[in-house]
Amino acid sequence: MPECKTIACVNQKGGVGKSVTSTNLGVGLAKHGKRVLIVDCDSQASQTVSLGWHEDELSVTLATLFERHLERKPYDVRDGILHHAEGVDLLPSSIALSGLELRMVNATSREALLRKLLQSLKAEYDFIILDCPPTLGMITVNALAAADSLIVPVQPEFLSVVGMTQLFNTVAEIREDINPGLKVDGVLITLANMRTVLARNSVEAIRTAYGGNLRVYPETIPYSVKVKEASGVGQSVFAYEPGGKAAAAYESLVKEVLRDARQKGANNHSARSDR
Repeated sequence: MPECKTIACVNQKGGVGKSVTSTNLGVGLAKHGKRVLIVDCDSQASQTVSLGWHEDELSVTLATLFERHLERKPYDVRDGILHHAEGVDLLPSSIALSGLELRMVNATSREALLRKLLQSLKAEYDFIILDCPPTLGMITVNALAAADSLIVPVQPEFLSVVGMTQLFNTVAEIREDINPGLKVDGVLITLANMRTVLARNSVEAIRTAYGGNLRVYPETIPYSVKVKEASGVGQSVFAYEPGGKAAAAYESLVKEVLRDARQKGANNHSARSDR
């Protein structure tokens, strides 16, 4: 059985398309027959809402599970999992997660709490996608500690480019201290209105600054009102506008992620054969 791959969708800047990317990457992978769990790690619960749920309807969220773990109460992670019509599962979030972040600071093995929660689910999924909050706080550190790799959505504008330096410094620290195997799968340019000079110049700047050391995905995700409309009705762009440019761009990302997973599987098999 192929190993489960955990991907963190992360950028400390808000409004760059992390939740939209998590949704459409997850649904796109499910369309290719993969078992996918999306974990909403943001107390704003944007991922949860964009898939059609609201926290006041939910009895168990990621915050509930963290709380039970911190209080050493029995729990089953599966109690919180919701099933979406487009074939993905969701572990939802709520505003209560923001208060728990303070308590996590004093917890034993505080950086590994999310990894422990997800460990029992790995046999049930091919991919786990972590939608991270727009900060580099304890929840994001937990996501980076639990992840095999990360995708960095970035909007083509100056402040987004500047902010990535801080993110990659944090990633380097996580590698050194907590998760030495953490990889950066790539930088994904999102919300790109390529008709503007600013967007075109920013895209060129991103590819110049990072393309030598990191993969910058060749397909940019176009700015589209349809993407926002899809989130508003709890759907992916594949369901809401299957023939649109955004759906085609996300399908390109999905194929890149599947190619990476196949390559990793082949490398692991070769390594085992050489022993």
